[in-house]
Amino acid sequence: MPDFVVILAVNAVVILGLFVLAWAICVAQRDVTPVDSLWGLGMGVVAISTFLQTGGGTSRRMILTGICVAWALRLGGYMLWRWRDHGPDGRYTRMMEKAKAERGWGYGYASFRLVFMLQMPLLWLVCLPVQLGQVSPEPAELGALGIAGVVLALFGLAFESLADWQLVRFKKNPANAGQVLDKGLWRYTRHPNYFGDSCVWWGLWLVAAETQLGLFAVVGPIYLVYTLTRWSGMPTVEGRMKRRKPDYEDYVRRTSPFVPWPPKPPEAA
Repeated sequence: MPDFVVILAVNAVVILGLFVLAWAICVAQRDVTPVDSLWGLGMGVVAISTFLQTGGGTSRRMILTGICVAWALRLGGYMLWRWRDHGPDGRYTRMMEKAKAERGWGYGYASFRLVFMLQMPLLWLVCLPVQLGQVSPEPAELGALGIAGVVLALFGLAFESLADWQLVRFKKNPANAGQVLDKGLWRYTRHPNYFGDSCVWWGLWLVAAETQLGLFAVVGPIYLVYTLTRWSGMPTVEGRMKRRKPDYEDYVRRTSPFVPWPPKPPEAA
């Protein structure tokens, strides 16, 4: 059996173990919101698992693992803080109530089937660059493509970190209640955190793409961008914002949806 198949299989088992443990804890406290932090932290665990299985030792493996772990700790830590600060996510609460009312599902079954079972394979898929990119020991050193990937990934990490910091500051100010954040990075894109996230994973793929197997991991960042822009990211957030904030429609008209771009002037919006 090829080494990469064994590595991917072991990582799938690791992810399953993490999610089953997290599911049991969440069911005990009747709140599945912490799964959002596991999305990031789990990818860091997968990167480390791959590093250990391949024996590490090369610059590419250390860079892929290091950047992924840094990203995972930042996102996972932020999501844990947000959960502790904001409490249960209303989306999950409504999902569980609907599953019970319409299907008669208990909390444990509904949470595993609708939340945990869905996110497990998606996590494995998105983090393919840090799995397949570590399989081959050659070329051990980064080339031009890999260096570009490191720059892009670090840029994305800084970009999304700044965006989340600006959002937290905005929400903490009582004077901003009911208002739309359109300053800082949020002036140039409606979703700077998602844009930064995509830069991180496209950057990691560029590092991985200098190896033969890593090149095929492109499905990971492609799927990530799809889910951020077409599925559970932007559509969910924007639907909620349009219902809650009357000024959001005007913000949408003048602000780039994803890639940062100067806002349209009022007369052209």
